[in-house]
Amino acid sequence: MRSGKTAVVASVVGALVVTCFVVAGAVALLRGGGSGDEVRGEGETGASISEEAPVAQRPDCVAGGVGGVELPCLGGADVPGERAGVTVVNVWAWWCEPCRTELPVFERYAADHPDVEVVGVHADRQAAAGADLLNELGVELPSYQDSANSFAGRLGLPGVVPITVVFRDGKQVGTLAQAFESEEALASAIDGVLRR
Repeated sequence: MRSGKTAVVASVVGALVVTCFVVAGAVALLRGGGSGDEVRGEGETGASISEEAPVAQRPDCVAGGVGGVELPCLGGADVPGERAGVTVVNVWAWWCEPCRTELPVFERYAADHPDVEVVGVHADRQAAAGADLLNELGVELPSYQDSANSFAGRLGLPGVVPITVVFRDGKQVGTLAQAFESEEALASAIDGVLRR
């Protein structure tokens, strides 16, 4: 009788271990794990987008990344320069529908607030898809490429996009984990953070 119970327990434990490996593998595939050569989704044309795809030309970025996190410029050169007193960073990804809506809002905000530096951080490993989205939307904001999610990780940001981070004199003073559909709403939220 005892060996029968042992066999049943061993079978159950074995089944649980196999299930854990299957679930872990599925999660890794859904998060884009694996070889890193292809996106786990498809672009609008139905073709897979390669991580190694050429990145379209984009505006240059101030060298050194942003928020104390070293990041390369998405489609542009890293050029010497100084940060503005207030820097607003929009963290976005090419596959994010709310990001598609709010990126032009950030573009308009930047045009109407020349004293504020507004940049993006593309939080996805598919740099070419990110540059293509910005070009499709006609958004000329400089963006940094964050293939490893270093920006969010270093700053302890929630694991969502879009998210906006406000810096004053290089120090993080606010985080806005919401999508903005109008320039007025964005300006009001940034002003609220800066008044604290």
